[in-house]
Amino acid sequence: MLQPFSYLPPKTTIQTDALSAVMASQAQVKLLLIAETERSNLLAQPEFAGVASQIALGQKAPYRLADERGLQLVVFVTPTPVLDHRLYQQARNWVAPLAGLKVAHLALHLAGFDDQNRALLAELALSTLLAANVSLPHHKQHADTHGSYQTIAVSPDCELDLTRIHAEAQGNGLARHLAVLPASDLTPQHYRTLARDLAKEEGWQWQEYDEAALGTLGAGAFLAVARGSEDNQAAIVKLSYCPTKPERQIALVGKGICHDSGGYNLKVGGSMYGMHLDMGGSAVALGTLLAISRAKLPIEVHCWLAIAENHIGPRAYKPGEVVTAINGTTIEVVDTDAEGRMVLADALAMAAQDKPDLLIDYATLTGACKRALGSRYSGAFSNRPAWLGELISLGQRSGERVWPFPLDEDYDDNLDSEWADLLQCAPGASPDHIDAARFLSRFVPEQTPWLHLDLSGFRNKGGNGVVSSEVTGFGVRLTLALLASPLGLDDQGV
Repeated sequence: MLQPFSYLPPKTTIQTDALSAVMASQAQVKLLLIAETERSNLLAQPEFAGVASQIALGQKAPYRLADERGLQLVVFVTPTPVLDHRLYQQARNWVAPLAGLKVAHLALHLAGFDDQNRALLAELALSTLLAANVSLPHHKQHADTHGSYQTIAVSPDCELDLTRIHAEAQGNGLARHLAVLPASDLTPQHYRTLARDLAKEEGWQWQEYDEAALGTLGAGAFLAVARGSEDNQAAIVKLSYCPTKPERQIALVGKGICHDSGGYNLKVGGSMYGMHLDMGGSAVALGTLLAISRAKLPIEVHCWLAIAENHIGPRAYKPGEVVTAINGTTIEVVDTDAEGRMVLADALAMAAQDKPDLLIDYATLTGACKRALGSRYSGAFSNRPAWLGELISLGQRSGERVWPFPLDEDYDDNLDSEWADLLQCAPGASPDHIDAARFLSRFVPEQTPWLHLDLSGFRNKGGNGVVSSEVTGFGVRLTLALLASPLGLDDQGV
């Protein structure tokens, strides 16, 4: 049974309370972030003597005090924090003791910081709390109980965009929710139904290109992958958020392979396990659309989901075939397990026809990228080289780190085909993450600013950024940070 996504963030309020008022409040849990400069003053208070004892015993933060007022978690933080992966790791540690607790009312208090750093830490802690508050679907008969906050009070007063923070948590939550659904639940048909229902709920425009429509359009790259399923469930779905007075238009494209067997190049040695997560790119695209929509950003968004499965059967596509993509490019198939770039090729070409100001695609695309970076980072490619330095900075600040790779034309030598316009991938050893990006670049006009994210960080033990779960939803927070930056505002990205 397909478990619907339903997450309403707890009611969050900004209050002027001093520490004494917070300690006297009815909140069952009080997360206290105290500047190191205030350590001595805090420890001198009798009610925090237990913290001094824990420090003397060499225990690590967060320090825990439990009494008739509830649970207090005390953390000492540098008064001028640097927003990078180390601070995100600390934030996940701050909220880790709350896992499994049933906490209706929580207070977040910050003391000893200037206005700017108080707002920075409050946003980080609140985002981490909201991410941990998302209940992911499961099929266990007896699962661990999951607490759900009803209210979060933040004090003292600080500048927070609560609408954006809540929307971001909902978008990331949707991405993770979809990704962990088993392949038995999230079939292509179920995925299409979910997308249509969500569009109705959110007031988005919805358009679906099924296999018959795609055949008429000549989307041969996508249909080559879809052929192996023989059930006509595959489709490219377009969802559009169109505010009244948009400041710009963007396109989001996501790889939505609900299960990847590898096709005739069958995955072996256990590598097929977990391939229901191969639709992660589409989940990030859809989650980003939800976040932008619920934040009511003045941006027109067209979200394209390339939804299919990669199966093996009599009609499945085979190495050695030549297929024609929707833009007329002929492709010599080399490896049926390189299906992601095939479905993205047609989806990108279709998305580019709207002439967006910015085109972003998300895909759990290549093992080469994960071998190069591990799962803490994701790979970034762009046809606007001037963006790359700022993308690194945005990744550090958003907690979703990216590292750029080259996209130079001479890598096209790896994709020279004797029989077609290009090879699907190189037959031998090659930097496949770069080859895949060069392949995809053939379907994006040079005048369209484009960012390709190879999501090696979509699944990471211990989490990433504000997210503690192994499935991270990597990309939603990064994209919102990007849209708030100068990148993509004009053709130069400056």
